[in-house]
Amino acid sequence: MQQSNTYIIVYSAVLTIILGLLLSGSAQVLGPWQQEAIALDKKKQILGAVISAEEIAAMSPEDVNAFYSSRISSTVVDITGKEVTTEGVSAEKVEIAKDYKKAAEERAYPIFIYHAEGKPDQVESYIFPMYGAGLWDAIWGYLALDTDLNTIKGITLAHAAETPGLGARITEAKVQGRYVNKKIFDESGSLVTVMMQKGENKDYSSDPHKVDGMSGATITGNGVNNMLKAYMGCYEAYIKAKSAPKVVAVL
Repeated sequence: MQQSNTYIIVYSAVLTIILGLLLSGSAQVLGPWQQEAIALDKKKQILGAVISAEEIAAMSPEDVNAFYSSRISSTVVDITGKEVTTEGVSAEKVEIAKDYKKAAEERAYPIFIYHAEGKPDQVESYIFPMYGAGLWDAIWGYLALDTDLNTIKGITLAHAAETPGLGARITEAKVQGRYVNKKIFDESGSLVTVMMQKGENKDYSSDPHKVDGMSGATITGNGVNNMLKAYMGCYEAYIKAKSAPKVVAVL
């Protein structure tokens, strides 16, 4: 039986409204779970710069949250290294991907501080978020520096759409392990960071500022280099202020 145009229009409108309400309801119900999952993944990436992926994989979500709460504190600074004290601003809430679109001087820079077990006053490393562009899409990571704020203790790297088997290898423990014990400042105190080289299977163990590359992934490697150089430059004022010798007044 052929339906009138009015019937079809009304039916379509009602169906659209019903589906819209269902989708909206689903978003309201699932939204908190999604946010919790995003927050948990972020904590894992931050912790991945200071503990092994195997340790994290063995933790339940509750374990991750508890470990993070007991071992990580945080702060937010601007490009001058000054702490941001604006109410409501916290390192966990800073969306570095959105801030990436702003001028460097306008961004907020979160810093995560890893403490010794059971010793909240004892710092073991400082963790700095980074964000940049790979071959196809965004790349990001977290770089952990030792208390000398020069020696790399670990790094986690992630990507949105790099090529499997090529640029996507930045997520591999083998590739990330190449950065451990490298230096971001040279002997004169200039920020040079660490540069991934073109090609692979070369020995850079004697060079504190170079790591072996990834075959067939030069552009992704360059993206990592640019990201590390840019963001360590943005954190440089904080790093130098934090690592400067403390002058004690003699009375």
